[in-house]
Amino acid sequence: MKRIAALLALVALFVPLVAVQLPSRLAAQDVGALSGPQSSLPLGFGPSQTSPTTLLDEAYRPPVQNQVRIQQRVIVRVSPAPPRARTQMLADLPRRPMRQSYEEVDHADCVQVSDIVGVQPANDDRLLIFTRQRQVLAATLEDSCSARAFYAGFYVERSEDGSLCVSRDLLQSRAGASCAVADFSRLVAVGQ
Repeated sequence: MKRIAALLALVALFVPLVAVQLPSRLAAQDVGALSGPQSSLPLGFGPSQTSPTTLLDEAYRPPVQNQVRIQQRVIVRVSPAPPRARTQMLADLPRRPMRQSYEEVDHADCVQVSDIVGVQPANDDRLLIFTRQRQVLAATLEDSCSARAFYAGFYVERSEDGSLCVSRDLLQSRAGASCAVADFSRLVAVGQ
């Protein structure tokens, strides 16, 4: 008699689980009958079947929101060449009398950042920019900027075209100054 009572108690525990899943299975079978023959798994083992406790847990769980933001920012640092490198560069030049006067000629409004190898402040508002093509460019800064702030070089954010352009890009000094270039000109040695 005790065994029958234990067996009935066990069946009574499983009846609510089957009763909860039965309406959804009947609805799935009705849809299956309308759409055609399908292979069905035994009760309780279907891929979309979840237990009632899992449903309640998911109902109280806050929705998960994922966000991914990818940003890329490249900062190029242009620094003055060390004195030893300048001396070595000058030693490689052929020995000839140095020209003492230079003339400024117009230059395009943009310079490729990858061509810049060094910088040196010249006047109150001008920087001398040295390029890989052995050209010297004079960059005139905005009115309120001082070239002395760029004694240790500058940083510039790399643009899509890789150029440093007049009135577009900002030069950031290591001392904290931020200036735009107002004009570029190229220095050309004048024979005497």
